[in-house]
Amino acid sequence: MDQLAGLTEEIRKLAIERFRLIQPHLEQNQSLQSVARAAGVPYRTAQRWVAQYRLFGLAALARKRREDRGERRVVSAKLKEVIEGLALQKPPLPLAALFRQVQRLSKDLGEKAPSYGTVFSIVRNLGADLVTLAHEGTEAYSNTFELVHRREAAGPNAIWQADHTPLDILLIRPDGETAKPWLSTVIDDYSRAVAGYFLSFQDPSALHTSLALRQAIWRKEDARWVVCGIPDVLYTDNGSDFTSNHLEQVGADLKIRLVFSIPGKPRGRGRIERFFSTVNEMFLCELDGYAPAGGAVRGKPTLTLAEFDTLFRAFLLDIYHRRANAETKTPPVERWEANGFLPRMPDSLEHLDLLLIRVVKARQVRADGIHFQNLRYISTTLAAYVGETVTLRFDPRDMAEIRVFHEDKFLCRALCAELAGETVPLREILRARNRRRRELRGILRDRESAVNTLLDLKRGGITEKEHAQQESGSAEEPAKPPAAVPRLKRYKNE
Repeated sequence: MDQLAGLTEEIRKLAIERFRLIQPHLEQNQSLQSVARAAGVPYRTAQRWVAQYRLFGLAALARKRREDRGERRVVSAKLKEVIEGLALQKPPLPLAALFRQVQRLSKDLGEKAPSYGTVFSIVRNLGADLVTLAHEGTEAYSNTFELVHRREAAGPNAIWQADHTPLDILLIRPDGETAKPWLSTVIDDYSRAVAGYFLSFQDPSALHTSLALRQAIWRKEDARWVVCGIPDVLYTDNGSDFTSNHLEQVGADLKIRLVFSIPGKPRGRGRIERFFSTVNEMFLCELDGYAPAGGAVRGKPTLTLAEFDTLFRAFLLDIYHRRANAETKTPPVERWEANGFLPRMPDSLEHLDLLLIRVVKARQVRADGIHFQNLRYISTTLAAYVGETVTLRFDPRDMAEIRVFHEDKFLCRALCAELAGETVPLREILRARNRRRRELRGILRDRESAVNTLLDLKRGGITEKEHAQQESGSAEEPAKPPAAVPRLKRYKNE
């Protein structure tokens, strides 16, 4: 410490600069070669600095800097720039070809040609970031050298991530053909627990995202699956289904802040990507029909989408949620439940459906119910809306019931007897029809009375006073009609 204090300010700055160059190797265990390359110093020099620092401390790095440091006395600055320019060309030249070009250019410049070792040393000392940008382009440079802002969730439901991926397995479609399904997933960033998912053979869409979010937010029927609630932040990529106006409206209504990753830079969503890798490595690889990209199919595909869904949910709840996470060292479901966390919930499932599940084409209520997707849906509430146009919202995974909305207000749930396994009793239908008929007859009587009264007034059959007396129920005698007025005028001289 005394040695450092006795040095001049300029030399102390030099010591600090050298320490900062080797600091990633000393404190972050980065390889000395990569640190030296990034700092633009020879590897042997970096080795010497590290050894001196470990033996004598910071003062040992304070040796006076050479005035011509970084400059080669046998190569002019102009020729050095030419050598670096040749080395940074795309595609890169082999070093031997580059050396031959340097020899020819040296003659053109009237300078002494450098040796092969000198050319090699200049090329080797080029910064790794500069070489990557020149040879591999902006994307490779960004992925390797640009700083990453990693979002850290402070607790459960603070940040949710959502994404889609095609699964590496062939399943049997309803038409008998085989295809790979898509998995849409919503994961809690803090606990790594899966809040909701959706499986489909169709390409990802806003509807798939809505259905995954609906399952994620609402309470599950399975007691093992406790994750639910409204997140503070939903972090996604820039897919059209995530950036749609529909999802923006959902976020505004539920007070969810939507955050999108930078296009082409999905590194901030590594946790959901790791979940997809876990599904492949721990679940899919053991099933018949496993078909990794570029590889052979394992066995013969035998599973339907519904059968696969059952197996996947069992893996999710019994294995993935109960297994300690490699990063948090805690099972996801235990981390989510810790500290008695109480999630923020929507007002009702109907309100959530109104926001999330998209509206299908309008349908008209018929005398025998609503016809949709070659199925018939019935509810006693529909008796009062025969002939009216309504909109339907439904879950494609469960077509046994649909939710019916009239003028953007929830009306009822309508059941399909064939799928739901239950029917609406005939007596309830008759009771609803009779009740609606009585309501309509009452309305007809009121309207008929109003029309008759108006017609009588127009014909002069009764006076307004009599009409007022009739309305008030007064028993007074009606007034005498006024005396007739002669129609012919009479003049004074007649």
